Amino acid sequence: MRRLYFLVPDPQAGKKAVDELLLSRIEWKHIHVLAKRGTPLEDLPEASVWQKSDIIPAMQRAVPLGGATGILCGLVALALEPHLIVAGGAVLLGMSLAGVGVGVYLGGMVGLNVGNTRLKAFEQAIERGELLVIADVPRDQVEEITERLRKVHPKVEVKGTEPRIPAFP
Repeated sequence: MRRLYFLVPDPQAGKKAVDELLLSRIEWKHIHVLAKRGTPLEDLPEASVWQKSDIIPAMQRAVPLGGATGILCGLVALALEPHLIVAGGAVLLGMSLAGVGVGVYLGGMVGLNVGNTRLKAFEQAIERGELLVIADVPRDQVEEITERLRKVHPKVEVKGTEPRIPAFP
């Protein structure tokens, strides 16, 4: 899947773009619209916290940090308690997994409170009242969908793709 970004001038153009995506067999759950606070989206699919916040990148950054911290804590525990040497590998594994878990949790909490860094390029357009349409499309349909939207809706500005999208949400 690839994530496509489109800017549209108003909710009516946004509705047309979303309809075109639906006609291109992009599921409703893979289409997200982000607008200025207070803009009525009517029946457009509003972007969720997963698209608005930086939760996924923050969690990804937290995995190695939490794992390294867990391993370090495990090594300290082995150094302070010599009788744990018998179960050394299990202690290190358990501590590293616990560190990853705590790191992902804390990283996610931090990421929820930070705006999505990938959307910084669109902040000015959104503040001007434009709508950002985000669509997760199959890799082989990227060109077809962008051309179709350009032909049918000249007001739609294609603003690029993101090479990878997370497997979840």
